[in-house]
Amino acid sequence: MTTNPLLYMAPLKGITDSLFRKVFTSHFSGIDRAIAPFINPQSKPVYPNKLITDILPENNCSLALVPQIINSDVEGFVSLANQIYELGYPEINWNLGCPVRMVAHKKRGAGLMPHPDVITELLDRAIPRLKPALSIKMRLGYNDYQESMNLLPLLKDYPLTEIIIHARLGKQLYRGTVDLENFSRCCSLVTHNLVYNGDITTLAFYRELAGRFHSVKGWMIGRGLLSNPFLATEIKGIIYSEDERREKLCAFHDDLFSSLKHRLSGPGHLLGRMKQVWIYFIGAFPGQEKNLKKITRVSSEKNYLKAVHKIMGG
Repeated sequence: MTTNPLLYMAPLKGITDSLFRKVFTSHFSGIDRAIAPFINPQSKPVYPNKLITDILPENNCSLALVPQIINSDVEGFVSLANQIYELGYPEINWNLGCPVRMVAHKKRGAGLMPHPDVITELLDRAIPRLKPALSIKMRLGYNDYQESMNLLPLLKDYPLTEIIIHARLGKQLYRGTVDLENFSRCCSLVTHNLVYNGDITTLAFYRELAGRFHSVKGWMIGRGLLSNPFLATEIKGIIYSEDERREKLCAFHDDLFSSLKHRLSGPGHLLGRMKQVWIYFIGAFPGQEKNLKKITRVSSEKNYLKAVHKIMGG
């Protein structure tokens, strides 16, 4: 087990945008790089520049970032990838893992997993024209595990920087447990650098994974970073006292809240975003789970701050 593992911040659509990444890394350490939430392809966007606002270099100075695309047509894939390269990013990630049905039904994200021929055809046509290097983020399959068994041998000859595998099926969404047996089968088929993703929410589970999967080169953490923002530092051997933890958690919340208040228009948008965060962030305050409803039900900033104070005051 390496003493300095490579740790990634997973992309959580609607949460881990550039502002969140900046605020998070100003309060918590341990994360080495992040995959940005995917850029949603639009054939005729009304505001084309708005699609890439989140990855503009001036908005991303705090953490090494890999932009992510979810395009499934060659021309859109190449055009967007090369546009991202011109912004200064040497690598992009192709999302073959998003399980959301409205995405999957368009043969995007995890919806492409049952179609390895479509995936390899796009790679055959796109890679010779790509300026940035390419990595892939995928699932064990969409409908069944055989889909990853079929795809991975086909990927071995492509010049991919790494393959990130979320150890669930797409149809599971984020429900149920990760499937470590089928992830183990994938390990034997991957010839590229391999990154594990899925349910790393405790130091004990990370240690179990790291002790079992020696071929894994990196570890991606998503919801676990929101429910325990100290998880990355714990993995790297840094432990804070209870007083230090509470102080840092409160400072992070206040910074995120004020930053979002400055950016978003009106209390509705602000409270909506913070409620999304609290669905996971409540995990950082053991014993306070019963008070989450008080946050999710508030409709004013005053009542929100009152509910938050009750949780943080312990």
